[in-house]
Amino acid sequence: MKIKINGREYTYEDNITIFEAARRSHIKIPTLCYNQKLQPYGSCRICSVEVKDRRTLMPACVTKIEDNMEIFTHSQKVRRVRKMIMELIIASHGITCNLNCLNCSRATSCEIRNVAAEIGIDKLRIHPMEEQIKPIDESSFSIVREPQKCIVCNRCVRKCSEVQGVDILTIANKGPETHVTTFLDKGMGNVDCTNCGQCILECPTGALHEVYHIDQVWKAIEDEEKYVVVQTAPAVRVAIGEEFGANAGEIETGQMVAGLRLLGFDKVFDTNFSADLTILEEGTEFIGRVKNNGVLPLFTSCSPGWIKFLEHNYPEFIPNLSTCKSPQQMFGAIVKSYYAEKNNIDPKNIVVVSVMPCVAKKFERSRPEMKGDVDYVLTTRELGKMFKQAGINLREVPPEMYDDPLGESSGAAVIFGATGGVMEAALRTAYEVLTGHNLEKLDFHEVRGIIGVKEAEITIGNKEIKVAVVNGLGNAKKVLEMIKKKEKEYHFIEFMACPGGCIGGGGQPIPTNEDTVIERMTSIYDIDMMSKYRKSHENPSVKLLYKEFLGEPNSEKAHHLLHTTYTARK
Repeated sequence: MKIKINGREYTYEDNITIFEAARRSHIKIPTLCYNQKLQPYGSCRICSVEVKDRRTLMPACVTKIEDNMEIFTHSQKVRRVRKMIMELIIASHGITCNLNCLNCSRATSCEIRNVAAEIGIDKLRIHPMEEQIKPIDESSFSIVREPQKCIVCNRCVRKCSEVQGVDILTIANKGPETHVTTFLDKGMGNVDCTNCGQCILECPTGALHEVYHIDQVWKAIEDEEKYVVVQTAPAVRVAIGEEFGANAGEIETGQMVAGLRLLGFDKVFDTNFSADLTILEEGTEFIGRVKNNGVLPLFTSCSPGWIKFLEHNYPEFIPNLSTCKSPQQMFGAIVKSYYAEKNNIDPKNIVVVSVMPCVAKKFERSRPEMKGDVDYVLTTRELGKMFKQAGINLREVPPEMYDDPLGESSGAAVIFGATGGVMEAALRTAYEVLTGHNLEKLDFHEVRGIIGVKEAEITIGNKEIKVAVVNGLGNAKKVLEMIKKKEKEYHFIEFMACPGGCIGGGGQPIPTNEDTVIERMTSIYDIDMMSKYRKSHENPSVKLLYKEFLGEPNSEKAHHLLHTTYTARK
């Protein structure tokens, strides 16, 4: 099809939308409700364009091109109407918001501000609407919803439904009363929300954000009676730099460690240590199930969003879950037992803070089965805010090393941050334990990449192990349904709630899209390649932990500290 955009002729072979045609021609059309990974919705109308011989302007995101169509993306009429629409959106953004960006979670990444600047709005002719104040939804351990800031773009609803398959958000009412809500307005903490936080990444305003723990962490640091330690997840080190203008995927491990010391933490440790520990516990559990005809396939258990999804929707599969706690929770348990005993510190005085790419970790720390292991959880975004509050620019801080012994880790641990990483780390250890031989080829490329479902058959000794790697809860639903119908058989499956794994977590810097996920993933594997140890069972500090304290993987003491149970949820 041949079309004209702003007087210039273009040819396209497929029946795409005007928005996509303009994008391919390097013409940017502003929008608030569009996302390439979601079904077009056409609610904001910011992308409206003029089409010759059409009576009204057309939304570019849902209008398909036609042969000989003439389109004007930035005509005088289009610019005038766009400004009016944008002013109305800003006016409806809420009387309580009142454009007070100082107290907004998206002050530095607000799409309304960015799009308004693109359109050229330099003054507001429409006052914010006097509307009924909508209460803030603080029912969740992980996510806060501020309806007053919502512009009903529907992106969170579509992300939750189309990508995650959880479907706990919906559009209610019509006209001026239209709003996003949960079932019967019960609040996000009282419905089947998995706390994955993908809705936060999708929201263009500050209507959704994590439950903040920043003030509690500052208070703990300033309490001289408290011994405050911090652990950092693998995915944080390849994303935190973005909060300071770095390119996606830049590795800022040493600078982050130095920054955390400057904040006042007594010890800076690495969640990678307990990721190595997880592999030894989970790998031993898997080998035991294979040898003793235990429940298979074994499902990984380090993603709390995935676990809550299964507890709500597929409780019949709870026996398939590994009983291992996540690396975050294992770390807290070890600090308040082994580390406390080794350093003669009263566990009651220890405060464990986690820095995670995940908002579901805030819910996980509150689970009754594991309560007390971890005290507070900061997202990558929250840590960025704390650094800024303390006047610390990571890009100017000389790098430092983690503290021993809980700062030592392997490359197998760091790849936990990417989808497929847990599986690859487990295979590296399981192969050597089962065969007694060194694994020459450490890189299992079959389980890498951002594809939603990856499958592989791995030969270990004389046995073929069928594995799968699943990221995104929508994909998890598909795989579980296939297992239920006996269409697929596996021995071991890695599940991650977030698309791309932890590097695409709901607590990561905004924007987190496919491009940023790929850049972060590349860096994760670069760190692995540069690591002194690349197998979890080679970590000297983990070996010492078993020798001095735990005995052996899956021992009674290890089960007491490092394993847990799950709950069938209605």
